[in-house]
Amino acid sequence: MVYYQNLLRSNNSLEDYSVNEKVISGKVIGQQIREEIQERVERLKEQGVTPGLAVIIVGDDPASHTYVRNKQKSSLAVGMKSELIELPVTVTEEELLKEIHRLNEDDTIHGILVQLPLPEHIDEDRVILTIDPAKDVDGFHPENVGKMIIGQRAFLSCTPYGIVKLLERTNTPIKGQHAVIVGRSNIVGKPMGQLLLQRDATVTYTHSRTENLAEHTKQADILIVAIGRTKFINETHIKEGAVVIDVGMNRDENGKLCGDVDYDSVYDKSGAITPVPGGVGPMTITMLLKNTLLSAEETCKQS
Repeated sequence: MVYYQNLLRSNNSLEDYSVNEKVISGKVIGQQIREEIQERVERLKEQGVTPGLAVIIVGDDPASHTYVRNKQKSSLAVGMKSELIELPVTVTEEELLKEIHRLNEDDTIHGILVQLPLPEHIDEDRVILTIDPAKDVDGFHPENVGKMIIGQRAFLSCTPYGIVKLLERTNTPIKGQHAVIVGRSNIVGKPMGQLLLQRDATVTYTHSRTENLAEHTKQADILIVAIGRTKFINETHIKEGAVVIDVGMNRDENGKLCGDVDYDSVYDKSGAITPVPGGVGPMTITMLLKNTLLSAEETCKQS
């Protein structure tokens, strides 16, 4: 199995990022994809189209604002237009929907993202349904989810899409491999399994209520963990040489960022593993940019 040790050695800007041939770095691979996106953005601009991403955030949750700043910074870095709409926590559902309708009609906006979670008085499902599926760059609209499941062209949920790219860019075999998903969320777990199934993997879904979880996870050639529990998976859950993808983003007892996988415990036994931070996270934002680019390219074809 070939990873990207040579790529790391050639990328001087990332010399301070401690990795080796076993560590799958979303920071490195994401940067490579962003450079490709930037080139395509420049070609669109030459045709008079600047990809535009609008992000709506409601309230003042610090973590959400950090995510949004990163998304805005990343979109600007690849040459896209970025519009940030900040709404107070007291905003009504109808006011929020009105803002989405405005963006749906704005020809300079190709992607719309509403940062989740939303306040309890706002129906998240209704908000997602209001976004034009052609601008649903998060890949959450039921129309895009349905198309994804039956293999039609659609915007893919950014985190699973990013994980697929991590596997592909590291030449990780998918066809014929047994992939085990730990977690069944609509954002990661469910679409993740479908994307791997479409690439001819054999997929097993597990979750927090799965009995004898380790019996299932130890069969995985590719183990993807998105369960939201700090260091939940350890060396007793994996087989020798498994590829371990950690989607979790938690803090340990010392306040240090960590994943759903006990990295130190699993590292030696794994064939490859993503770190936290610096693994899946950068890929999620990267694929958001990719979806926005694809939306703008489609607009350009139709004009």
